[in-house]
Amino acid sequence: MGQYKYVTNRTIPNKAGEESKGFVRARVPNDSDTAEVAYKCPECEHQESTKVPFTRPFNIRCSKCGTLMKLPKLKGKKK
Repeated sequence: MGQYKYVTNRTIPNKAGEESKGFVRARVPNDSDTAEVAYKCPECEHQESTKVPFTRPFNIRCSKCGTLMKLPKLKGKKK
């Protein structure tokens, strides 16, 4: 990770459970509390790149339809 304190690249299922419909890619530089985010909403398929404040657990809301995409911690999850 080196220059980033948080990096993730995950698929996000839609409400119907279709896993490949959306994604969230996020990274937070070591010297910042702002996440650089690229996402595709699993509901409306809107794509956007933005910067948002970084909090844990990390969540982002689609700017078009308002869908909340939650990214829970992976620690302890089966790989």
